Amino acid sequence: QVRLVESGGGLVQAGGSLRLSCSVSGIIVSMTAMAWYRQAPGKEREWVAWIASTLTTNYADSAKGRFTISRDNAKNIVYLKMDNLKPEDTAVYYCQTRVAEFDYWGQGTQVTVAS
Repeated sequence: QVRLVESGGGLVQAGGSLRLSCSVSGIIVSMTAMAWYRQAPGKEREWVAWIASTLTTNYADSAKGRFTISRDNAKNIVYLKMDNLKPEDTAVYYCQTRVAEFDYWGQGTQVTVAS
């Protein structure tokens, strides 16, 4: 059973930083691609960042230069470090992976950036 549990969200002032964590069970993060998405109020869910099993990473334009996706193989956790946060980064952030053509999602963690 694949399970993803996000944590680390909260309220932060513009310009501040947060590190989100995605604790993973049921799969090995070093052997699969993992991604972060976000959904702001009234908007569709959008992709933010991706890390491959090879450690190749990719970012949405909105995240480039400010966000960093990484993983801890020993802890089986995927992180999203977010720096220089902006009010438009306010959203629920979700961890995601695909196994056997099925998408798995966590419950999300709220990030609120105050101006």
